[in-house]
Amino acid sequence: METESNIVAETAERIFADLADAQAINADHAGGWKAPLWQALTESGLPLSWVAEDFGGAGASLADGFAVLNAAGRAALPAPLAETMLAGWLLAQAGIASLDGAMTVVPAHPKDRIVLGHDGCLSGGARGVPFGHEAKHIAVLAHGDKGAVVALVDAAACRIDEGTSLGGDALDVVSFDAVVPLQTASAPRGFDQTALMLMGCVVRSLQIAGSLETLLAISVAYANQRVAFEKKIGQFQAVQHNLAKLAGETSAALAAATSAADAICSAASFDDAVFLEAAAAKIRCAEAAEKGAAIAHQVHGAIGFTEEHILHRYSLRALGWRDDFGSESHWAVELGRLVAGRGADDLWPLVASR
Repeated sequence: METESNIVAETAERIFADLADAQAINADHAGGWKAPLWQALTESGLPLSWVAEDFGGAGASLADGFAVLNAAGRAALPAPLAETMLAGWLLAQAGIASLDGAMTVVPAHPKDRIVLGHDGCLSGGARGVPFGHEAKHIAVLAHGDKGAVVALVDAAACRIDEGTSLGGDALDVVSFDAVVPLQTASAPRGFDQTALMLMGCVVRSLQIAGSLETLLAISVAYANQRVAFEKKIGQFQAVQHNLAKLAGETSAALAAATSAADAICSAASFDDAVFLEAAAAKIRCAEAAEKGAAIAHQVHGAIGFTEEHILHRYSLRALGWRDDFGSESHWAVELGRLVAGRGADDLWPLVASR
């Protein structure tokens, strides 16, 4: 299992290194890198990693996919790989086959609600949908009369108001006005919007942790090259202290994200233990993104804020991913409610069991 996971992640890393180099993308304002990158990802089967082979996917394990997402974070990948993987996973929960092309998932925020009416049409709206107008299809988790329903929707059938994320990627508002889905199926028993949000939390946490790993590597390399007052700035105690803090935040984010990923891989359902791990990971990784991005830019000084430098490709995406699938403040409140609901006597056993 570990060897297979390494092979999948290494395949992704080779593609990212060859076709998603941050400096090359930063200089290519025409977007000529997009088609070759997506073609290579598609040919490797990575976008449908979590879709069974019987449904046209790669049939990779959850662990394989999580490793790919962490690698995508290290590359600050400006393509809908994570969103397509998550959409394919959602469709697979209801036994719906994924179609070719980029996909995204709706809703992307806990408080957004899509309803499947008696006429079989979808209604409602979703904010902050990543890569909405670049997706060919949308995987939707809707509320029906008999519970949660998974729907496959042609993106062209929706009204999409285009927007831009903090990192410069598509972040749109998708409206469903009597949209007829291509296919619908009931979600598994016990699967609801909270489960989707928790899965999204872990996806984004792994990406944030990956981006922080690269921020740390870039900052250390720069500190060992930049000379000020006839010394490399990495020799100054204040800079060393900041880099140590950045390393600590990176390690904490990576530990929280991988622990949450392991919890999902090992669990049979999205129970309280998974809730604790996923919510805590999103809270901790969001905090690390805020602190880590500030330190990285402080180390680089003015040059790190320029459009030509690649630092912002990682820092801004890490900061933007904090709000997807629920912000840290949302999950802090929800985590508090979970703990309060279980009672004081259950708090320590729940925490100590992780």
